Amino acid sequence: MKTKLIKGDQVQIITGKDKGKKGRILRIDRDNGRVIVEGLNMVKKTQRPKNQNDKGGIIEIEAPVPVSNVMVICKKCGPSRIGMKVEGDSKSRVCRKCGEVL
Repeated sequence: MKTKLIKGDQVQIITGKDKGKKGRILRIDRDNGRVIVEGLNMVKKTQRPKNQNDKGGIIEIEAPVPVSNVMVICKKCGPSRIGMKVEGDSKSRVCRKCGEVL
């Protein structure tokens, strides 16, 4: 799946249990159309001990969120869609509301 998001973008969740919360993209799964956002969509997972000295337990990790449920945050105007601007040989991502380069 093609997306204009990149790793490290500041995004806001627009639907679901974490609606309105903001975070940074840690990883993008383009095959399944999902992103992992830092500190959001936390789920509990049981972890087995790796060796005899290690303890197992319940840990919290970030679960993937569909790409359609996140919006990039523009520094000027807040959450907005992304557009592309071509100048000569270079392409740049711009905010659709204010035209600021992201």
